[in-house]
Amino acid sequence: MTTAPHPNSPTQSLVPQEAIHFLLQKTDAIKFLTKSKIVRYDVLMSKDLSDRLRRHGLHVTAQRLAVLRAVSEHPHITAEAVFDLAQAELGAISRQAIYDALNTLADKNLIRRIQPMGSPTRYEARVGDNHHHLICRICGRVEDVDCAIGVAPCLTPSDAMGYEIDEAEVIYWGRCPACRSQSEVNNLT
Repeated sequence: MTTAPHPNSPTQSLVPQEAIHFLLQKTDAIKFLTKSKIVRYDVLMSKDLSDRLRRHGLHVTAQRLAVLRAVSEHPHITAEAVFDLAQAELGAISRQAIYDALNTLADKNLIRRIQPMGSPTRYEARVGDNHHHLICRICGRVEDVDCAIGVAPCLTPSDAMGYEIDEAEVIYWGRCPACRSQSEVNNLT
């Protein structure tokens, strides 16, 4: 379990990262009580995101922070939804600035671009592992699913045609539990 660092000490942990992400979805400016003072989550998140940008050789800008925050907090988000969240956070921002930031972050492997056939491009912050996606054909819901094998490329083609295969992108299509239930209800009536 990863923990968020205390702002004054890199060795002292504050709260589990998973709890922070869950709670952030409930309110914008959550306060956490530490041993000595109250620390605002949005300040911790901005520091963490700023550090991630710098580690990847990028300048920290308000636009990049807003985009990275939106993708980090809303897995499988569309560019349009990123635009809405960034605009709410920053005020005036262009769609082009959002697309530029999304492309830069994806090129630097800070976020992952998912391009399901017949659906808008989506973005997620889960990078650096070998996972795939489940997509509902009815409502478009997207879920992460770990690779069954656990190591890349996960699949081996019958004929690699001389290619050195290092990755396979798999998308499973079907109906999510909610859409299946709704379909069964509709069939009964």
